[in-house]
Amino acid sequence: MKAVQFKTFGSPDVLEYVELPTPQADDGNAVVQIKSASVNPSDVKNLSGHFSNTALPRVPGRDFSGVVVGGRADWIGSEVWGTGGDIGFTRDGTHAEFVRVPVEALSRKPVNLSHEQAASIGVTFVVAWVGTIEYAKLAAGETIAVIGVSGGVGGAVTQIAKKAGARVIGIDRHAPSPDSPAGRLIDAFVPLGGDNTAERVKALSGGGVDVVYDTVGGVVFELALGLARRRGRVVEISATAKRRVDFDLIDFYHNETQLLGVDSAKLGVAESAPLMNALVDGFESGQFEAPVIAERFALADAKAAYAAVAAGTRGRVVLDM
Repeated sequence: MKAVQFKTFGSPDVLEYVELPTPQADDGNAVVQIKSASVNPSDVKNLSGHFSNTALPRVPGRDFSGVVVGGRADWIGSEVWGTGGDIGFTRDGTHAEFVRVPVEALSRKPVNLSHEQAASIGVTFVVAWVGTIEYAKLAAGETIAVIGVSGGVGGAVTQIAKKAGARVIGIDRHAPSPDSPAGRLIDAFVPLGGDNTAERVKALSGGGVDVVYDTVGGVVFELALGLARRRGRVVEISATAKRRVDFDLIDFYHNETQLLGVDSAKLGVAESAPLMNALVDGFESGQFEAPVIAERFALADAKAAYAAVAAGTRGRVVLDM
């Protein structure tokens, strides 16, 4: 099979377009023929050596959509989608024509999504779902503030929160496009920056929000903590520009704030399957919308795809097999 592989860490130039043995199914594993796979910022970081657990040589790639061609008879021919923090890191990933995954990792993709759309969902929606529903336990009638609402994860959090019956206050340097799901669904927008961001959010929420989902972290961490009402929950997934942070510990414990970290890379492809299953209804009912595909590349042009993600794109980048 054709695949991209890296044997040393570095820039996208370390990727090689190679011929590898096609993986084979066995009693516990299925083989999926990849139709589309997205390129995530974490895939680019993986090339650079950001993740200490990555074993070389390695075929990268976390998110995928394809068709089961090997394994249990009841799965053969099924269109599936998935993601994982192990594929592409400790086991070969999805930037190849085929991938072998545990049978438990199989999840039927929404029937109304194309393979490109389905391949663009994984990481962003899984980390959004885990933080919003599994950890923060956002409930109907609550208010959530989404810092970084215009980004991929912020848009996914917004859709999940609205489906849960919550009110959403979006926070970002620039308002989301009015044509985007976040732009249509947020109940209020507050610009990020200046001295009155926290005051405006508190005025909109009666003194503080129930949940803060902070996709930026680092430089805005103190702001995120300050938005939570008493016993509010703050979800952190990043540490932009500032790994170590300072905050008022007395204010923190007096407010009885709950601080929750989410790392989707800790969820293997089999552990992620139930989360992908949980997302299906939202897409098939039309309550969730797939991200915009910004650029498409052939597998042979993976270096260019990775370079595009490294440079920054507004929308998803996919590899079509």
